[in-house]
This record gives sequence, structure tokens and C-alpha cells, in this order.
Amino acid sequence: MVTAIVLVRADVRTIPQTAEAIAQIPAVTEVYSVTGEFDLVALVRVRAHEELADVIPGTLNRVAGVTHTETHIAFRTYSRHDLDAAFSLGYPDAT
Repeated sequence: MVTAIVLVRADVRTIPQTAEAIAQIPAVTEVYSVTGEFDLVALVRVRAHEELADVIPGTLNRVAGVTHTETHIAFRTYSRHDLDAAFSLGYPDAT
């Protein structure tokens, strides 16, 4: 599985609509509205690196309202959620 983090600048008048349209792309698993230099962050997950060309420049960049993107490819994933699941024995939390 290949994960790409796509930073998106969008037309500020259409950020909610742009985010919704990006979220409808099958390879996009999550879209966040964020503060800072970029307006949205999209997580793209595909089986093969070559598929990124179809998803990002081929589809995501063409969504109405997208004005610029910057893509970062993940080498490794570190997640507290994944670690908790891996070490869970199925017992309820003691909290």
C-alpha cells in the first residue's frame, strides 16, 4: 500500500465543496480542513505507486476549486492506533 499526503490550496470561497469533492475520489481515505499555508490535507492510498498519477494529477488536481497541490509520499507509518490494536488481547480497558 502506498500512502500519499496531498497538501491542497483551494479557492477560499469553495473550500467545503472542494473538500467534499476530493473526499468522493475512491483512493482518498480522508480530507482535513486545516489552518496555515494550505487549506486542505488529503490522504491518498493506492496499491501501486503508478496509480498515484491517475489519482493526484489525473483526478484530484482537476477538482473545481483546487488551485495548487504538493504531494508527499509516506515511507513508513507510525500510529498509536495501530500499536494499540497490535498489542490488544481483547480485554476491555481498565480505565
